[in-house]
Amino acid sequence: MWNQTNVSRTLGIEYPILQGPFGGNLSSVRLVSTVSNLGGMGGYGAYMLTPDEIVALDKELKQATDKPYNINLWISDSDFPDGEISNEQFEKAAALVKPFFDEVGVPLPARPKAYPSRFENQAEALLAAKPPVFSFIFGVPSQTLLEDFRKKGIKLIGNATTLDEAIALDDAGVDVIIASGFEAGGHRPSFLESPEASLTGTFVLVQQIRENVKTPVVAAGGIADARGVAAALTLGAEGVQIGTAFLATEESGASAYHRELLHSVAARYTTLTKVSTGRLGRGIRSRYTETLAGHNSELLPFPLQNQFIAPLRKAATEKQQYDLIMFWGGQIAPVLKHTSAKKLFETIVEEMSGDLK
Repeated sequence: MWNQTNVSRTLGIEYPILQGPFGGNLSSVRLVSTVSNLGGMGGYGAYMLTPDEIVALDKELKQATDKPYNINLWISDSDFPDGEISNEQFEKAAALVKPFFDEVGVPLPARPKAYPSRFENQAEALLAAKPPVFSFIFGVPSQTLLEDFRKKGIKLIGNATTLDEAIALDDAGVDVIIASGFEAGGHRPSFLESPEASLTGTFVLVQQIRENVKTPVVAAGGIADARGVAAALTLGAEGVQIGTAFLATEESGASAYHRELLHSVAARYTTLTKVSTGRLGRGIRSRYTETLAGHNSELLPFPLQNQFIAPLRKAATEKQQYDLIMFWGGQIAPVLKHTSAKKLFETIVEEMSGDLK
């Protein structure tokens, strides 16, 4: 059977279909539990949550499903190791976005300040909560921390955007490796080289990793239906992670406008840019992204850019000036058909079980 793979056996799920763990309030307990209860594995992006919120989230997930689910954290919190930016750097970045703030009638916020890394405290909260699966991006945790999770019986999933990153994860002994192709929506979770140098497509990356590591591989990026699942399995993946297609469903935490946008003609046009958060990510083009195109190097580094333009996003949302916001989405969006996560999942399983007839 197509669904009996090393990924499904390792994670204890019926079907090797993982829902991408979205950050920024785009995840929802409803979506996670829907996918997990159907036999796949739901995922929740907890990067923005405090340790107490993570513990509370895990309790809520355990009440919503008795099946495996995944909580995701970011290892790297900052792209400026010195912890400070110069006045000149801030002034250049502020000048770029000031016209947008003026347009919505909101004053430029004060210069954002860095904050200490949250990962260690978040990881401690996860250890206490003991979710079935812990996934991580933007790096590899220490062997000591990985062993702490293993002792609790928590499965480990790492994300790779290059073969070298996959080898690093394989050497670390993770249970599953996500091969994250450049087609995917959201941030590029690169950690050994710059994201701009880590833009291999999903199906090439899957084959590279499959030939060079022993850990089971999950394909992510550009997959939204049974044909995509079949193609990934044919090329050596033993599971898939689906993001944009689940994000566009009513069960996700995305706004109604965001979901409608993913099903619209506008979703044909995506871009890889840093203008939203300071880290490279794929979203749907807007007037905001196109105006700032080519200015990535002049923006504030992550997470300062994200903090700095937060008031702009809030005001633009309240005034429904959505062209001043970048909404996350992958290149596969133009083929989306389902607004229900349940229907999407069941259709994939039905078509895969029927050999796509």
